[in-house]
Order: sequence, then structure tokens, then C-alpha cells
Amino acid sequence: MRAQAELTLVLGGARSGKSRYAESLITALPPPWVYVATGQGGDDEMAARIAAHRARRGGGWQTIEAPHDLGGALRAAPPGMPVLVDCLTLWLSNRMLAGADLDQETEAVEQVLRHRAGTVVLVANEVGFGIVPDNALARRFRDRQGLLNQRLAAHADRVVLVVAGLPLIVKGSA
Repeated sequence: MRAQAELTLVLGGARSGKSRYAESLITALPPPWVYVATGQGGDDEMAARIAAHRARRGGGWQTIEAPHDLGGALRAAPPGMPVLVDCLTLWLSNRMLAGADLDQETEAVEQVLRHRAGTVVLVANEVGFGIVPDNALARRFRDRQGLLNQRLAAHADRVVLVVAGLPLIVKGSA
């Protein structure tokens, strides 16, 4: 049971508008806000994506870089301060490539979320709409992302699917 406020899971495909929508949910609340960033600028294209996200956000945000320790980042965020995690898909990829125990780490994140007071918005890709990947690692990732989304959706007060920039409420209310 969550301590207080609301947990929202925002799902969507690549470039669906999910991050922009999630940011709007947080910025509707008084600042300051916490942005938990899970991406790593390992190449020029990813560095450009991270820079574009930072530029779009503007001021009022405190950023916590958390490509691996998502539970620790959520614990480190000041109590009651609105938190945006962008995104669970990159975090999952980072942890899979590190050989982590995904069930244990997901449970640790769920535990922190159960006891966190204040608004939390989680962003994740919905990766299961496409073709079946042609390799075992990609199939395992697709399956793990689907399971992660299901587990967190079960805890969420609200689940939103963003398609072509349009939010569709799947669970809860607008």
C-alpha cells in the first residue's frame, strides 16, 4: 500500500510522446521536481537524445542519474517531492546487460514505491506490439519488459498509454 498520493505508469512506443506527457503530469505540481534519469550517453545519438530531454525540461528539476540503482535513486529523492523516472526500459536494459537478478531488483523497486509518499510518474516503452524478435536476447528483453510493466501497473493508481502524442487512460482517471 502506498504511503500517499499517486503512482502513474506512462507507457508508449518510441517517439510516442510518453516522456513529454509524463513531464506535464509532474510540472502540473509545484516545483521543485526530481527527474530520475536512467539513460547513459554511450554514443553520439544517445547523448543527443539526453541533451534534448534536458533542454525541453528547463528549470525546476533536480536530476538523479540512475542507470543501475533505481531503488536507491527513489530512496534518495526528497520525501514528498514529485518524481519522474524516465525510463524503466533503459533501466531494464542496463540491468539485463549487467547480468542482474531482475526479479530481485524489480521487487526492490516495488518495495520503495510502496512506501514512497508523494507523486511518482514512471515512463516505460510498450515493446510487445511489434514483431517477434529474431534473437533470444531481444525476445527475453521484450518478455521482461512486458512483465515489468505488468508488475508496476498492478501497483499504479493510474496507467496511461500514449499513442501519437495522445494519452489514453488504461487504469484510473485523468
